[in-house]
Amino acid sequence: MNIVRLLLVMVAVTLAFAGTGVRAEVPIPLLTSRVTDETGTLTSEQRSALEETLKEFEARKGPQISVLIVATTQPETIEQYSMRVVEQWKLGRRKVDDGALLIVAKNDHSLRIEVGYGLEGALNDATSSRIIREVIVPEFKQGDFYGGITAGVDSIIRVVNGEPLPAPAQRRSESDGIGRLLPILFVMAVVAGSLLRALLGRLPGALVTGGIIGVLAWLLSGAIFVAVAAGAIALLFTLVGGGMGAYVGGRYIGGGSGGFGGRSSRDIFRGGGGGFGGGGASGRW
Repeated sequence: MNIVRLLLVMVAVTLAFAGTGVRAEVPIPLLTSRVTDETGTLTSEQRSALEETLKEFEARKGPQISVLIVATTQPETIEQYSMRVVEQWKLGRRKVDDGALLIVAKNDHSLRIEVGYGLEGALNDATSSRIIREVIVPEFKQGDFYGGITAGVDSIIRVVNGEPLPAPAQRRSESDGIGRLLPILFVMAVVAGSLLRALLGRLPGALVTGGIIGVLAWLLSGAIFVAVAAGAIALLFTLVGGGMGAYVGGRYIGGGSGGFGGRSSRDIFRGGGGGFGGGGASGRW
């Protein structure tokens, strides 16, 4: 009898929760770009323009600023949802914490600027509130979401520009020298590997290609380690990958898929590990 009562109580509780219309939390989108529009509010040209502005600013100054547009944050408040977003995305550099998020919940008519620890000195709560009230909201009230977001981003950038922050990390000069050789060696490995593999066979062609690329790398860099690494990579690429193929005797040979050819050239944006403590401001229109 006790078991029956327990089951009846569990059923009653389940029905009670179902009747209240409890909704799950809105999922957080994956961070793949600086501008994420889940509503289709912005055109592709508008997203690209914003993306380029934020990318250029990050390269020049260092801080990571991102824009997120969602339909709603309900059942959470925009402050709760925004904190979940930045905790997952981790905008800003690690230990510098110079990230900022402009989030718009379109159907809720609410927005927020979430500010990382490292930017709170310049982009403080009062300044964030003024940007929302005086810059973004007037445009939103006119139905110009792109204009409001663009003006808001520009204002955030101008404010952050006045804050002394560490410059973006620079590559070591030795790495720059080696890095400049990589495209040249890669193209040579693809061309030579395809031709030699077609003429000599897979393994002999790979061995000869690796030797040629290794010698060229040594002549160009003067470093035996670079030469060995470049030769080994060229050997493996020719042995495993299909290369670009080659025309031998008027006939196309090779050109199978694989190797490095399958990589996407798309610029995937990632957070740098920054932290947030709830600084910023919210608003409505």
